[in-house]
Amino acid sequence: EFAYEPGNHAVAVEKLIAAGAIPIGKTNLDQFATGLVGVRSPYGHPENPFHPDYIPGGSSSGSAVAVSTGLVSFSLGTDTAGSGRVPAALNQLVGLKPTCGLVSARGVVPACRSLDCVTVFAQTVAEAAAVLDVMAGFDPEDAYSRRWETPPLPVPRSPKVRVGVPAASQLEFFGDDESADAFRKAVERGRETLGWEIREIDFGPFLEAARLLYEGPWVAERLAAIEPFLEANADAVFPVTRRIIEGGRTLGAVGAFRAAYRLRALKQSADRAWEEVDAILTPTIGRPYTVAEVEADPVGLNSKLGYYTNFMNLLDYAAVAVPAEFLTRQGMPSGVTLFGPAFRDRFLLELASRFQSGPSGDGHDYAAHRFGSSEPAVEVAVCGAHLSGLGLNHQLTSRMGTLVEKSVTAPVYRMYALPAQNGFPPRRGLVRVQSGGAAIEMEIWSVPAAAFGSFVDGIGSPLGIGKVLTASGREVSGFLCESWAVEGAEEITALGGWRAYLARAAG
Repeated sequence: EFAYEPGNHAVAVEKLIAAGAIPIGKTNLDQFATGLVGVRSPYGHPENPFHPDYIPGGSSSGSAVAVSTGLVSFSLGTDTAGSGRVPAALNQLVGLKPTCGLVSARGVVPACRSLDCVTVFAQTVAEAAAVLDVMAGFDPEDAYSRRWETPPLPVPRSPKVRVGVPAASQLEFFGDDESADAFRKAVERGRETLGWEIREIDFGPFLEAARLLYEGPWVAERLAAIEPFLEANADAVFPVTRRIIEGGRTLGAVGAFRAAYRLRALKQSADRAWEEVDAILTPTIGRPYTVAEVEADPVGLNSKLGYYTNFMNLLDYAAVAVPAEFLTRQGMPSGVTLFGPAFRDRFLLELASRFQSGPSGDGHDYAAHRFGSSEPAVEVAVCGAHLSGLGLNHQLTSRMGTLVEKSVTAPVYRMYALPAQNGFPPRRGLVRVQSGGAAIEMEIWSVPAAAFGSFVDGIGSPLGIGKVLTASGREVSGFLCESWAVEGAEEITALGGWRAYLARAAG
């Protein structure tokens, strides 16, 4: 009854086709994208490829199963409450939910128009980033589309990436000890293997915001999207879906304003976390559920599936869900989500890539995919702690910096090891000389011009930005050291670079 043939592709799909993508088909989902379970469909539901007794997750269930079973290399979903992340956890996929408005939603059938995001399912972070690279961009005909004009919140000056996790008392696995252990291992991996500084945060404001999604006026927005169809074809709507959406009829304007005021206050409280951490790591879901369990309690278990996801778009955050430990007792995958403020997408992709691939030197398998790369940018040469995978690299990635090339300087520099000081880790001092210099390992990064000022402001004495001569003869803005600071410092020029020095120091 709802079927129709659109006159145009959705903008996101149109961009992908223009880039060479081949549409294979449309997939099943929770009806009207209302649900996180993946089994609310009058046409049957996609089977979870890992265990047929378990739900595939929703609402974008078919999209996730298609990628998980190898039918396609990537797929699109939409995400209002978690539909681009919950299925990722249940199908061992990457689920990329970008900043709201980064990808045009024009042509997408709305669930909650003010919150809907086009999302990507893929096997790897690199593939998801490649798809986003094509789709992202301002659409003047989409009222909710956004530009990259406002730089992201600056990452506080810290030697390590600081990753927040909910306080232990606020974590919920709903009685599943194996899922709890999987998340514990993910946190330990971040701390021990990836070098993250793990900090507990108060998750209360996030959880209260999550409850607003289905207890507040946004249910009425779902009703607004399909009300004419619902009134004319009530029997065509899946019973649970109809009951949820019709609940929007009881919500009045006074309640809508109260919810809006409360959400604003909760966002202010939640945003305080970004003064202490650079990203937050949570389980994507508390635990997997069987189809039978969901049929017995469709609304209650759907709410539990959204415990870690429902707040994301209400609070205007970006998120990347990645696979984690396999749950051997249940024969099901698990997943974790890294999220942060709007427009910190590239930094989150960086962290997610490292988490998925493990320590691999630079961890930048996605870096060639530079979505938003049409904005003005400044190239920066780095030779020390800002190199890929090292302690201060997040100051580049958090500002949407991307790796352009790995190279060496012209053979006119000497390098010195500077001790840790003023909250900074040990750094190198690069000094240009008339004779006796050598080529030093370097990377050239591209940083959006709008974020370059805050990046430079975070540089501590005795380092500063000048012009660095590359082996190819180009002059690029980069890190140089005041000559006084290297007096008495250990010269490490012969090692050829900072990584070699760190390797030697590690024994």
